[in-house]
This record gives sequence, structure tokens and C-alpha cells, in this order.
Amino acid sequence: MRWISYPLLFLAGLVLIGIALLAIVVVLAYPQLPTLEVLTDYQPKIPLRIYTADNHLIGEFGEERRALVGIQEVPQVMKQAILAAEDERFYQHPGVDTMGVLRAAYANFTSGGKRQGASTITMQVARNFFLSSEKTLTRKLYEALLAFKIESSLSKDEIFEIYINQIYLGQRAYGFAAASQIYFGKSLQKISTAEAAMLAGLPKAPSSYNPVANPKRAKQRQLYVLRRMHELGFTNAAQLAEARQEDLRIRREINAFGVPADHVAEMARQMAYERFQEEAYTRGLRVITTIRKADQEAAYASLRRAVLDYDRRHGYRGAKGYADLGPPGTALDEALEDALQDEPDSGDIHAAVILEAGPKLVKAYRRGGETVQVSGDGLKFALRMLDEKAPANKRLRRGAIIHVQQHDKGHWQIVQLPEVEAAFVSASPTDGAIRALIGGFDFNRNKFNHVTQAWRQPGSSFKPFIYSAALEKGFTPASIIQDEPLIVSAAETGSQEWEPKNYDGKYEGPMSMRTGLAKSKNLVSIRILKSIGTHYAQDYVTRFGFDADKHPPYLTMALGAGSVTPWQQLAGYSVFANGGYRIQPYVVKQILDDKGNVLAEAQPDSAGDENLRVIDPRNAFLIDSMMHDVVRRGTATRALVLKRGDLAGKTGTTNDFVDAWFCGYQPTLVGIAWIGFDQPKKLGNGETGGFAALPIWIGYMEKALKDAPESFMAKPEGLVPVSIPAGAAGEAAKDELIYKESLPPPPPPESGESESPMRMTLPPANISG
Repeated sequence: MRWISYPLLFLAGLVLIGIALLAIVVVLAYPQLPTLEVLTDYQPKIPLRIYTADNHLIGEFGEERRALVGIQEVPQVMKQAILAAEDERFYQHPGVDTMGVLRAAYANFTSGGKRQGASTITMQVARNFFLSSEKTLTRKLYEALLAFKIESSLSKDEIFEIYINQIYLGQRAYGFAAASQIYFGKSLQKISTAEAAMLAGLPKAPSSYNPVANPKRAKQRQLYVLRRMHELGFTNAAQLAEARQEDLRIRREINAFGVPADHVAEMARQMAYERFQEEAYTRGLRVITTIRKADQEAAYASLRRAVLDYDRRHGYRGAKGYADLGPPGTALDEALEDALQDEPDSGDIHAAVILEAGPKLVKAYRRGGETVQVSGDGLKFALRMLDEKAPANKRLRRGAIIHVQQHDKGHWQIVQLPEVEAAFVSASPTDGAIRALIGGFDFNRNKFNHVTQAWRQPGSSFKPFIYSAALEKGFTPASIIQDEPLIVSAAETGSQEWEPKNYDGKYEGPMSMRTGLAKSKNLVSIRILKSIGTHYAQDYVTRFGFDADKHPPYLTMALGAGSVTPWQQLAGYSVFANGGYRIQPYVVKQILDDKGNVLAEAQPDSAGDENLRVIDPRNAFLIDSMMHDVVRRGTATRALVLKRGDLAGKTGTTNDFVDAWFCGYQPTLVGIAWIGFDQPKKLGNGETGGFAALPIWIGYMEKALKDAPESFMAKPEGLVPVSIPAGAAGEAAKDELIYKESLPPPPPPESGESESPMRMTLPPANISG
């Protein structure tokens, strides 16, 4: 038997030589390993984050979406899920799990199929920070050596914390805290066992097991992690069963945040980038805006509701396109998902593909596998396109791509994405702090910010500025102006002869300036402007923040034929709301570093500083008073639904119903609403500011002013009451306030009489030509 020992000795020698060679390699390679400063002084790239004034996240910018958490903040169920999926012996092994290596080697040898890895959490940290992902023996050796070095320098909890914050989990999410927010819209501390298992399954292959891109494979991986958690004693049978049955709600819009404020977030991003350049996206800056969550949500909901109402008034346009589904009974999942690939959802409006279509019932497939049924009132809007006689390229049939929306009672209805655009912005008239800003119907469809970038004709919403100019030229709210036809020469228009008309085509003869504004009489405004002079008015409106070159000095200025942005309108109307001070609207309050230190802070001017005064307080008071009448008895009476007496504003409708506005306020809040097409065209007959835009403003103010007490501007000194006789345009006799210096000198008192009080009948000026 002695001859058997030679082969054994030979093999033993080979093993010893191998061990010696390995030891030499280790001795030579270990000193060459990189230093661990990147781990011991862990400084990950933290994205730029944008918040509301009340600390709600509205935007995040950076290549890596990450939210740092300490190991003590990670819930136990998340830790257990990770250990079950990736490294059950993490707290026992020294960085390399020899038992795991042997188990993987045996599995690979016996299965002959998929290769099983044996990387520990520590080895994955080493690979993520120092090595490539190539599958070579050399890289594996370095990975193991680095794992030993890391274990000798950091505690287990420190290693686990770095892994939890650093690992890539798909959808640009780095770390489990960011992934929890992106996939489930909740903080890591609030996730369930089922959600933890889904997240823990991602490190193995983030693209393959991504619940957004591959929901079926993600589910399979989740079930595997849940089974391992049960086998390791982390969950009992009841918890396992409950987690398996839980219906996970996966967020498909990776840029969706709790508050719909994409245009605000983009404005804040631009400001941060302008100041900090590329560093803005990696150093964990926090930008605090001035908007408030409740205000922003109210504005968003109101604008979308008003735009969809407008869209419904103008009819259903038919199918967006068609998907080739093959004959009934064909496997459809992939074809349906492909068909919806380029049809994104818009908020609560979802793209869908029709599976069955009839006049009483439509079944449609939604992204992610849900089949919805639309019947009854939900079909009314689209009923015409369900008819056999509908145009072939628009008819709703099997394969048609449509949009659906679930209303409050849970029933589905067919809708469509509107072609019209809209904008809304509100702010405090005291210091200009923006409270809500909606730059368009859907930021993801159209990133153009209509609040700050859209130059549109203001129409009649510009009239208060002309009236304000007139007060400084001796007009009063009681001045009588003729509402009758007028022909304006080419010299006065700057182009051609012009015969302006009132928007309703009616003329009511002589009326007070107050009534002319309330009823938005174009001929009254033109006569006022003609009297005070166009060059004077052009210069005067610049004190409100308007650009002179955008308002050529012609009589058409009286009807708002120039160009403004909603942002400018906000600043302009704030002057009337705050008593005559020009403030600057602003949207960013602070920029903080990752430790909360203030790097930049807004220093807004506030109304009350006489250096900011641009109009006489009496002027502001009288225009405010006249715009209250616009709401009480003029073109904005719809706003009376709010049951408040402290609302003021002005409707605006441009020529041929191209732009519709409502600009209004309550003393603590100014709001500007606009609706129109990006490529200017007619909104439709009757789509005035009071009909199309005012509902946006009303819907917002209903929520924003819910608990606000009524308040009114205090009457400034220097105004005196005068009695106005009845007769003008059917107006009743009343008292009117005017500038004290506008009074004619009183007659001298007769002998023995005291001076008469400051109340007298004023024969108002009659402007007719």
C-alpha cells in the first residue's frame, strides 16, 4: 500500500504550493490595496432637494437620488430582508463567508445551470467603491482582500450603514431610503414587510427585478426574499401569508412627489445652479421655497378641473392612436405595455388601451395590468366616437388608445388630455412671497412656464392700470363717460382706422367711470385713455412693473393690446392690494447646505416702506373700491359664490376670445389666472375671462381663504364724499369718494353761517369725444 502514498503526497504538495503561492500573492497584493478613506470619511453624492415653506419635498435633482439614513433609523424589517436576500451570516463572518463560498461552489457544480454568487455585503461594498464589475479571478481576489481590510477598519454596523446608503436599486435610486420614496412614495420607516422584501430583492439585478420595468420578475424575487425571511425565523407563518397577499402600490412616475409643483422646483433648480454650478447637484443643498403645500394643491386641482371643464365644452376628439392587438384570445401583456410606452399618464389621467368597446360598456387595459370598465355617465363624453358612423381614424374600438380618469365615487370615465394651456400664480401682496404657482397643465408634457415665460395680451385685465392713471389726471370714479360707438383714426392706432366695440356688442350711453370698469366697457376705457394721453399712460404703467416697449402708445393699450406675463400681472395687482407699494414677487426663501447652514436667503421688501410707494394711497383705495364692484355687480359676479365681501379683481378677454384672464385679490392674497393656447387661436365664443379663467381663481381662493376673516383696506386721508345724482346708465343716486383737491372751491359762507361740511353734489365731467 506504500505506492498509494506518492500520489497523495504529490497532491498534498500541490495544495501546499498553491497555499504558499496564494500567501505570496496576498502578501504582495495587500499593501497595494487602496486606502479606505472613501469609506471611513464617507461623503456620498447627495442630490439637490427643493421643499415647500412647510417642509414638503417637491423636487430632486442629481445623477444619484439618495437619502442618507443612520443604521439606527433603518427599521428592523428592512435589515432582516436585506440579510435574508444578500448575506444571512453577515454578522458572523469576517468579510468573506467561507461557508457561503463552499455552498455556492457545490450548487454551481451540481446544477450546471445559472451560476450562484457568494459575495457578502462587505464584498459588495468593496466592489462598489473600488472595483469594476468584471467577472475575473483577479477581481474576485482583490474583492476578498478588500473585504478583510474593510472589516478590520470598520464595525459591522458601519459597513451595513454604508451598504444601505450606497447600493444602486434602479430608477436612479441609490440606497434603500431613496428607493422606498421612489417606488412606494413613503419613508423607509413606514414600509411593510412585503415592501421591504421587494426592495431587498433589487441589489441582485436592479434592472431585471425592477417593479416598474419588470413587475412579474420583481414579484418572483420578492416571494423568494419572503420565503428566506421565514426560513431564517424573521417572520412567522401568518406574517408570511399576509406579506405574500399584500397588494403593493408601485409609483410609476419616478419624478412624482407629494406636492405637484414641478415648475416651482425647476425655478428653484435654476437659481441654485446659477449660484453653485455643478456642485449644486452633489453637495446635498436644500432649497426652501415660499409656496405652501395646501395652497399649491388647491391651485393644481382647481386649474386642472377648470381646464378639463373647458375641454369637455368643446367635444371629444377621438382615439389618440391604435395598437395592433391581434385577434381576441391572443396573449396581450407585452403588446399592451408596448402600446402605452409613449403615452404617459398625467396626474390622475391614465393612458389605456381598449379591449372591448360598445355603446354601453368599454373595457380598457391600464399600464401595470389593471383592466378598467367604463359605463353609464362615464361614456357620455365619448359616446359620439363609439358610433359605427364615427370617423375611422378616431372611432373607439378594440386597440384604440384613450385616457381614463376615476372620479370621486370610484367610477371610471373617458377623458382626454387637453390641448389648451393655463397658468395660475398667487402671492402675498405684503412682501411678494409666492404661495402657489402652476406653470401649465402638466409639466411632463410641456415644461414651458406660462407664469414667467408666456407673453400674452392682457385684454381688459389691463384696464385698472389705465383707470389708475386717469385718477392722477383729475378723473374720479364718478366721472361720466360716454359708452357709444367711436371711430379711431389710423394716426391714433399706429396702423389703420379702427372702430372698436364692446365685447357684448351693446352700448349703454353715459355712465360713471366706476360702472364702466365694472361692466368692462371698451368704449369707456378708450375715451379715458384718449383724454389722458397714450404717452402719459405708457409711462405711468411702468411704475407697476410693466415694460413700456411692450405697450406701444396707441389707444389699443386701453383694451390690453400690449404684452404681459402672469408674473407681471401679479406684481401689478399687488400694488392695488397693498395700498400702493411695488413689491417684487419671489419664490426661493433660503438655500441651506447639508448641515442646515444658511448659504443664501431672500431679503424681500415689504409694503409699508414709503420708498416703495408708486401710487397715491387714495388712488389704490379708489381702484380697489371699483374692482370690488367688478365682483359685486360686474363681469366677475361668479366669485360671489365664495360668500365674501372683500374680493376685488378684473376679468380680461382679448380680441376674438384668444386669451382669458382673471386677476384678483383679497387684502392678504393676490391670484392671477390665465387660459389660452400656446399657438394663439380662438378659445371659442363666450369663453371670456369670467367664464373660462375665473373658475380657476375661485377654486383656489375657496380653499386658500377658508379660515381667513374678511378684511378691507383702510380709507386713507384726503378723500371726501360727494353726492352723485341719479341717471347715468340707470345708476341710482349715491355718495362717491374723490380726492379732496378735486372739489370745486366752496362758496364763501354768508354772514352768520358756519362753513359747509365736506359733502356736496359734484357735477361730474362728461367725456364724450
